[in-house]
Amino acid sequence: MDSIELNKYAGAVLAALLVLFGTKTIVDISFKKHPPAQPGYNVEVASTGDTGGQADAKKDEVEPLGVRLASADIGKGESQAKKCKACHTFNSGGKNGTGPNLYDIVNRKLAAIDGFAYSQALIDKGGNWDYEFLECFLENPKKCLPGTKMAFAGIKRPNQRADLILYLRSLAETPAELPAAN
Repeated sequence: MDSIELNKYAGAVLAALLVLFGTKTIVDISFKKHPPAQPGYNVEVASTGDTGGQADAKKDEVEPLGVRLASADIGKGESQAKKCKACHTFNSGGKNGTGPNLYDIVNRKLAAIDGFAYSQALIDKGGNWDYEFLECFLENPKKCLPGTKMAFAGIKRPNQRADLILYLRSLAETPAELPAAN
């Protein structure tokens, strides 16, 4: 390899580097970055004032079930019940699925349907499916009744639970009396 050939290769490498860095410099000049006047984002937060924690207490306060049932919507409850249809039936004389039939559930004795394999926790609890127990169970079955077989995360919003309970109440020839709205 002679010196002229070596000069050609060196020239080609230098020309490529010149094009590469020249292009980068031109792009940097053309699209100059402008730092913001104030770094970060301004997030507006509503002032709670000096309530001494009263605002937090009101936010966590849930109206009594009787009040929520008085203003509940059966149509919305029927929509909520779609979550239950994978395991339960709702018609009179309906067959049990993974879960028992829920027709006439309000005030029915716990673990009352013959032939359904209830969890021992539900059998041992005793009592009825009254409004308060339905409220607790629908919010979080595993927390309300440890040992239950029901694999359902629960309904977190109190008004949605009230809608569902009102709908379940309507599934009876003679619906149970509503609790006092106080």
